[in-house]
Amino acid sequence: MEAVVLAFSRPLTTGAVTRGAARLFAALGYAPLLEVCLPNGRRADIMALGPRGQIAIAEVKSSLEDFRCDRKWEEYQPFCDAFFFAVAPEFPRDILPDEPGLIVADAFDGAVLREAPIDSLSGARRKAITIAFGRLAAMRTMAAPGEAPLG
Repeated sequence: MEAVVLAFSRPLTTGAVTRGAARLFAALGYAPLLEVCLPNGRRADIMALGPRGQIAIAEVKSSLEDFRCDRKWEEYQPFCDAFFFAVAPEFPRDILPDEPGLIVADAFDGAVLREAPIDSLSGARRKAITIAFGRLAAMRTMAAPGEAPLG
């Protein structure tokens, strides 16, 4: 019997991991938004607002090359209480740094394999980020079906 090798494209993997991680955040009581621009110009793959105002960010990594090419993940941490990497089940997790949390996800669900350390935001920064998050979420609801979301 021949071995079957499955090949996934980076965009398909990214989409699947993003969807599963967002579903996980929702199941944990968070409200996730995708592709959120941060005040420093970076774009968080997933930002999620928790029931008590806590803010989590997940950076989706679709492949080893994606991780090696993108070393800006530390620039997301000043804008959240908890930072995670979100990867597919087949991702080589041993190459990831130990500090951030770790989510493993597919298109349907995800699991937290390592909790993120909590580094609480200052009150002023939390307020500014929460207001921006709410405004972005509201603006995205204004898009007509089939149109790109506003904001």
